[in-house]
Amino acid sequence: MKSAIKSGLLALAAAALPAVAYAHPTIGEAAGFSHGFAHPISGLDHVLAMVMVGVFAFQLGGRASWLVPTTFVLVMALGGTLGVAGINVPFVETGIALSVVVLGAVVALNVKAPLAAALGIIGLFAIFHGHAHGAEMPENAAGAAYAAGFMVATALLHVAGLTLGYVIGRAGERQGVFVTRTAGGLAAVAGVGLLAGLI
Repeated sequence: MKSAIKSGLLALAAAALPAVAYAHPTIGEAAGFSHGFAHPISGLDHVLAMVMVGVFAFQLGGRASWLVPTTFVLVMALGGTLGVAGINVPFVETGIALSVVVLGAVVALNVKAPLAAALGIIGLFAIFHGHAHGAEMPENAAGAAYAAGFMVATALLHVAGLTLGYVIGRAGERQGVFVTRTAGGLAAVAGVGLLAGLI
């Protein structure tokens, strides 16, 4: 389990390294990167969903601990491309709110989904999150740098979720289950609030 987590973290870090280089070449690209980086961490919906992706990946264990977050980041980039291109994806905001509900519930219930099903669900939600990031790219931002920013921020939120899962697991079986269920349940309730427009 520990080696799988380490492999997953290394894979995410390796994916992020080329992207980080975009932050420095020119002022325009640096601004694009910073705008992109800020987008996922500026909304409660994105933060909750990304952290739950990481916890879900930890709960599944094995190859899922790196495949789930990596798949999310890559498919999210595709969704971002659709958003930048102005290609309509219906129900984006609803899909994002639903992702918080579903991922929170999956974590709370410790659902052991088959890897293919987990990747399918993650991929679907990644399209919505990526489209929102791409559609809201500032006109003066460098596209590649902006994309690198939101991909790196998302990967770091996944790492936070993986770390949270590990820390909770170290708390002991009984306490860990309680804390995980509570965290997932609170995320799901927040997602319902987002769906209802209360948050």
